Amino acid sequence: MTGKKKMALFDLDHTLIPIDSDYEWGEFTIALGWCDSTEFKRRNAEFFEHYRAGTLDIHDYVRFATQAIREQGASNSAAAHARFMREVVQKAITPQALALVDGHRAAGDELVIVTATNEFVTRPIAEAFGVKELIAVELERDAQGWLTGEILGTPSAREGKVTRVEQWLAARKLGWDEVETTFYTDSLNDLALMEKATHPVATNPDARLRALAVERGWRILELFT
Repeated sequence: MTGKKKMALFDLDHTLIPIDSDYEWGEFTIALGWCDSTEFKRRNAEFFEHYRAGTLDIHDYVRFATQAIREQGASNSAAAHARFMREVVQKAITPQALALVDGHRAAGDELVIVTATNEFVTRPIAEAFGVKELIAVELERDAQGWLTGEILGTPSAREGKVTRVEQWLAARKLGWDEVETTFYTDSLNDLALMEKATHPVATNPDARLRALAVERGWRILELFT
């Protein structure tokens, strides 16, 4: 591994934070009165179950998840997200998670959060961890610079996480054989990237990932109690 660039890749939801930020943002918009509570809760829970089962149509989900902010506009949405950070996300960021990230930072590793949640929700969360490099679902914008509800490029979900990390590496003239990567995730949805990583770490793993980690001898990290 001598001479290779060291990188720490982190999934976000249920990995660095013990919540699903996209789901909680949806619940937060309900509390703001931005959408019909009954219908939104039904659809949000349905999409969440599809995600857990690995059957989520991410394009349909992003159209649904961004509808409220698209209707509210940039100013209202930014103000609401700042409040979401104060009232929900900051309370979910634990000393253990900060210490994990800080440990890799102190070791000189490149830090990257790689998440299937969209950039609007996750950029401020990455900043709260002091992580500048974020690979998230990028959102298409119209001529006025506001969201259309569509995804720009390859969504960073499932196998798409590998594609997006490869693009990130290529932009820096690097390949997989030139980096030593540690990847933390809780979900079997991220199996493709775990298999690419030098050091896969099953972090607060779901039952399916825990079983696979035991079978393959991958490290298991219980970041939350």
